[in-house]
Amino acid sequence: MINKMPIKAKPYEHQKEAFNFVTKLYNSSKNHKGAALLMEMGCGKTITSIAVVGTLFLSGKIKRLLIVCPLSIIGVWKEEFEKFAGFDYELSVLKGSTEKKAEQLQKMQGAGLGVAVVNYESVCRMEPEISNWNPDFIIADESHKIKTHNIAASKAMHRLGAKAKYRMILTGTVITNKAIDVFSQYKFVSPSIFGNSFYAFRNKYFDMVGYGGYTPVLKESMKDELMEKLHSIAFRATKAECLDLPPATDIIRYIELEPKAMGIYRSLVKDSFADRRATGGNSHTKTCENRESNACAEDLYDSQNTITVTNVLTKLLRLSQLTGGFLGNDGGNSYQQISKSKLEALEDIVDNAVQSGEKLVIIARFVPEIKAIEKLLEKKHIQYSQVSGEVKDREEQISKFQNDPTVSVFIGQIATPGLGITLTAASTMVFYSLDYSMSNSEQTKARIHRAGQHKNCTYIYLIAKNTVDEKVLEALWSKANLAKNLIDEYKNGLNPYVMGGF
Repeated sequence: MINKMPIKAKPYEHQKEAFNFVTKLYNSSKNHKGAALLMEMGCGKTITSIAVVGTLFLSGKIKRLLIVCPLSIIGVWKEEFEKFAGFDYELSVLKGSTEKKAEQLQKMQGAGLGVAVVNYESVCRMEPEISNWNPDFIIADESHKIKTHNIAASKAMHRLGAKAKYRMILTGTVITNKAIDVFSQYKFVSPSIFGNSFYAFRNKYFDMVGYGGYTPVLKESMKDELMEKLHSIAFRATKAECLDLPPATDIIRYIELEPKAMGIYRSLVKDSFADRRATGGNSHTKTCENRESNACAEDLYDSQNTITVTNVLTKLLRLSQLTGGFLGNDGGNSYQQISKSKLEALEDIVDNAVQSGEKLVIIARFVPEIKAIEKLLEKKHIQYSQVSGEVKDREEQISKFQNDPTVSVFIGQIATPGLGITLTAASTMVFYSLDYSMSNSEQTKARIHRAGQHKNCTYIYLIAKNTVDEKVLEALWSKANLAKNLIDEYKNGLNPYVMGGF
């Protein structure tokens, strides 16, 4: 085996430890080539996995890798391979119909490691095609998605895993919080640990209690054995334990809008640009969405007096609402939901946090987004606190989140949960949407990264690909004046509402 991690980055110490743990397992004659990386978000389980598969490939042990993950993070694997893989590979994100996905698999004949990325929903539909492709290594990312042993996706993963030479599960979940969930994930990754029979596993380790005897409770006498077996193939890393991590980590989760929603977005972009070029942009609206962030106490003009900050930001506002999934009417008093892409991505993050027993802060800018997030949590029976401009009992909402273990999520409207709010019960914050104010952004981030926080913090940004979301985040991170940048692009003949103009 190759000792050096074949990645284009300097790994953290805990990532080296995880890499060595897994490669040692795979070299052991006693191990059935299964491993679990139980690493919290922000600890680098993806880069560690890339190093492991790269080592196996360079050692001539594998040729084909299948990565199965939630739909919302398929693009993450492509980006991470491009950024970190220090070996030859050919990666294909399987999209389209089952036939098109099968064609993509058949075309992967490159000299490097063949990497296919597919979502859980597709695995059961194209199991024969995947089986024929014959992957040597299968990674189940966010493996709690197969915690239920008898659903179609889990059964397909069990069968595919039985054929693969190497298997790995990735999750931030402390799966012993609900120990019954261990079985299905371990049946995929290493059935020698807990066997192939769910009922034998359940009868050995659990008492069935409650009304009708449907609630499994781990037997106290079996707890140590279950824990020992679970960790025999698992490397665990939490943000609190990883002392070499930076105090805060930013993660961009790129989201692809549905074709219909992207079509509407492009139409609005085209109309906005065409309208501004035709009219010269001389509308003198006297309200500015972002006076604080852009110091626009009055309309500002470029050197030719053809465009105003207010007009640019008014157009930008509507496009930002659209990337969050909603399109308002001209009066601004009603909204139509046209996209669920961000909401679906958020659902995966929420599931991961709840499974891990971790609290989560979600920040959104627009009221329709907040309502949609509330509806999602209520559907999942997840208790939450919420602070927005409409909420009167702010202190009570904050106290519930900080002190009540049953309240898992805090929803805040950006700018509203600013000064004076402490949310250190969570160490992860999701920015569902952004406004254009650097001060709002920094003040909001400081709600979890402040005195009383004992963990490293993670900030996740849900960014709609090829939209103004990217420009807003770029401006915030570079501390640039967003309005000035957009006006400069317009002056140079570019469309300021798309990446690179057109």
